[in-house]
Amino acid sequence: MRVVTVAGPPSVGKTSVVIKTIKSLTAGGTKVGVVKFDALSTSDDEIYAAAVIPVATGLSGSVCPDHFFVSNIDDCIAWGRDAGFDVLMAESAGLCCRCSPHIKGVTAACVVDCLSGIHTPRKIGPMLRLADLVLITKGDIVSQAEREVFSHNVAAANPDADILFVNGMTGQGSMAFAAAVRKAPHIETLEGGRLRFPMPSAVCPYCIGETAIGRDYQRGNVRKMTFDGAAV
Repeated sequence: MRVVTVAGPPSVGKTSVVIKTIKSLTAGGTKVGVVKFDALSTSDDEIYAAAVIPVATGLSGSVCPDHFFVSNIDDCIAWGRDAGFDVLMAESAGLCCRCSPHIKGVTAACVVDCLSGIHTPRKIGPMLRLADLVLITKGDIVSQAEREVFSHNVAAANPDADILFVNGMTGQGSMAFAAAVRKAPHIETLEGGRLRFPMPSAVCPYCIGETAIGRDYQRGNVRKMTFDGAAV
């Protein structure tokens, strides 16, 4: 089974792009399933179901969505393998640009949109910088000059990625993404696999439920700002 991870900030059009791409894949007889990861709630599973696309949904709740992703992705691959999928698309919640759900040996796509600002690609961390494919959406809403600058900044942030402009509404560009999906390596299991970039490993008190503000409550891994060279 071929596996592709799809990451990106909220509301960039990940689900729309994935659906258009799956239509291109299934038109050729490819059986595709989707795993949708999100934080507190999602309606994307209903969108996939309406498009007659098999989907499994995972909500992280109080856990970091990307940590939840890594803890469950191998089980998702087992689900997809048992279901007989040729391709499994794993769409992450994409709420944290510092973290990255990209896995070594698994084709990784990052979706970003032109409306976020021309400097955004330089501000996104491993999610964009370590992707194999960067899919740029909403390019039809901005000028040609803005598209070129945005694309240039994507290339500057990740010189090794293939950059595709994709329209989640019309499907333009989705066939190119589908072609890349068809070339993704086969994955039987991710047991023993590795992330492309480590997530933050230390735990601060707010990670485990602390809500009180103040020094007395800030134990463990806490990083403080400095002002005029002096720690506050």
